[in-house]
Amino acid sequence: MPVEAFSPPSLRRVLVTKLRHHGDVLLASPVISMLKRLAPQCEVDALAYADTAPMLEGHPALAQLHLIDRDWKRQGIWRQGAAEWKLISTLRARHYDLVVHLSVHTRGAWLVRLLRPRWSVAPKYTPGFWANSFTHLYPAQSDPLRHTVETNLDSLRALGMEPTAADKRVILVPGATAEARVGELLARNGLSSGGFVHVHPASRWAFKCWPAARVAALCDALAAKGLPIVMTSAPDANEKALIGAVRVARGRNAAPPAPTLDLSGQLLLKELAALTARARLFVGVDSAPMHMAAAMGTPVVAIFGPSGDREWGPWGDGHRIVASNTHPCRPCGMAGCNDSKLSDCLATLPVAQVLAACEELL
Repeated sequence: MPVEAFSPPSLRRVLVTKLRHHGDVLLASPVISMLKRLAPQCEVDALAYADTAPMLEGHPALAQLHLIDRDWKRQGIWRQGAAEWKLISTLRARHYDLVVHLSVHTRGAWLVRLLRPRWSVAPKYTPGFWANSFTHLYPAQSDPLRHTVETNLDSLRALGMEPTAADKRVILVPGATAEARVGELLARNGLSSGGFVHVHPASRWAFKCWPAARVAALCDALAAKGLPIVMTSAPDANEKALIGAVRVARGRNAAPPAPTLDLSGQLLLKELAALTARARLFVGVDSAPMHMAAAMGTPVVAIFGPSGDREWGPWGDGHRIVASNTHPCRPCGMAGCNDSKLSDCLATLPVAQVLAACEELL
């Protein structure tokens, strides 16, 4: 049967799904904004994993946020089945006119067949069941020179909608509770907004991380300029261990003229957003906190190794990307050299090169 012509004025409810990691979910926020602008009469919902919810909670254009808990599969088949059925029942009760599926997660094809919206769009993936599940398809990320934000917006371009510059803004809302806690933490430690550098050197993927000794040298150089340092990481043991190694390396040097506040493992995601919004500069690797800093309007120095900086760099103007200029093999997209979990392009990246980028933004 021919596909019904897409009509934004006909939309009553839309579901945007992004079943990926934190940074991926945050970079999907412009799709929600654009849908609400072009169809202000409709309610825009989102579906994401529960641990990534803070990336979208509070988005001014979002009506409802539905969540999938990754732990469901560990609770036994009956509990998982009950949770899945409850979610599907909730989604079906919303009677969506459009489903925008922003990944190649196979759940999207099943979801569209169960929800039966008038229109549905997803990346081109495999022929057959996948392709036949959606009314519209858009090219999956195939151009390493295009940013992920633009690829996400291709979903709406496939429906005949063209984004404006304002639509492309990534939105992250820390919330009053997070703002209050961070304000109290900074005041207690004698730090003011715009008066410190936020350094987040860790990632869940070790092959994306700059060596601790080089992070320490950079922190010492910034502190020598009188800039207090606030260091953060996730509560993950490996990430906290990296921060510990940085502290050990710095401890071998003379006491810096500016203080360092270690908040590693102590902040919720919303609090991390509130903190980075108050920083004079953010320095970090390819990770969700880097995307969060850019979304909050903080100047970012992003250190990249094997991952593609054109696709995943800090979104917006006024940021700096630092990557090896002696490794023509990057970005290789591998988990370290030959998937070894160790990236030579990061291990050899000079401190002076990163410091120069910081000085440009300072």
